[in-house]
Amino acid sequence: MLVRVLSWNIHKCTGGLDRRYDPARTANLIASCAPDLVLLQEVAEDGTWYRGERQVDVLGDLLGLPHRSYFVNVRFGVRRGSYGNAVLSRFPIVATENIDITQPGKKQRSILHAEVRLALDGAGTRALHAFNLHLGLGERERRRQLVQFLAAHPFAGLHRRTPIVVAGDFNDVWGTLGPRLLEPNGFRGPQRPLATFPAYAPLRALDSLYVRGEVEVRELNRIRHAPAATASDHLALLATLHVRG
Repeated sequence: MLVRVLSWNIHKCTGGLDRRYDPARTANLIASCAPDLVLLQEVAEDGTWYRGERQVDVLGDLLGLPHRSYFVNVRFGVRRGSYGNAVLSRFPIVATENIDITQPGKKQRSILHAEVRLALDGAGTRALHAFNLHLGLGERERRRQLVQFLAAHPFAGLHRRTPIVVAGDFNDVWGTLGPRLLEPNGFRGPQRPLATFPAYAPLRALDSLYVRGEVEVRELNRIRHAPAATASDHLALLATLHVRG
């Protein structure tokens, strides 16, 4: 079965260059990719800067994606509201939880897990486990966060053949997290890094996507058309996955 997965740090639906708050612009770019599963970072709620809106529901409604999970990581206050990670899905989300990977003295960070139930082309269903992450800014912090994730429930209890996708904003400035930590644990990632930051002139491959188990990446691209350069400070990644039935 083919599943289209989009991962994107949406910068709270605020343009990276024009600083304009525009959820419709964010939704239109996502819709143009026709994804089945959407992993978003920096999704805001409340706050006068964002018209008091809960962006996971605004975007989900605009996209027609009924199955959603959202957890707040950072809370600012009345003006700037809160933000965290979100998963939007065309398929049912049958289980979800937030994995706290915050390191002492650092900003709160987490990995949002969603178990998605795929309807196979023939008959029956199969689970795809999606882990949506937003790692820290320090190199040592990021390494510790991934080590913590690999040892945590529910990932640590999943069978090696279980289809898993891990994607998001790795903040991986040096491109070392995949080769050093994920690939030795059975993950497969992009053959070459795709620069996603800053969106208007991407130089760093801060965002990435990895799979493990009975799933393979058929195609992985970054979205670089004109609206993508202004809708956020990151470019989105779009993958076509083949999940074996």
